[in-house]
Amino acid sequence: MFKLWAKLYSNNHMIKDMVVSNDDTTMNRTRKIFAAIKDVCYEFNLSEPIWLDSSIREFKQRDRVAFTQDNFIDSIDFDYLEIHVIEEDDCY
Repeated sequence: MFKLWAKLYSNNHMIKDMVVSNDDTTMNRTRKIFAAIKDVCYEFNLSEPIWLDSSIREFKQRDRVAFTQDNFIDSIDFDYLEIHVIEEDDCY
């Protein structure tokens, strides 16, 4: 089972969160992450964030990344969107 936790923060307070699960064994890790982000953005009514080089580096190191205004084309009404992989399949 793959699970990704998404949280919206504003003024150092979590204002919204959700967990996306995916047990599709035919998808690799990257596809599961992108599918989960797509679900989160749909649920939170956001455009999908752009992965900057710094975002990729941070995610590779910690399995967590915060997307700020720099990662979105549209204006956002929160400080950042944080995603965190909280559970992964044993093998992928």
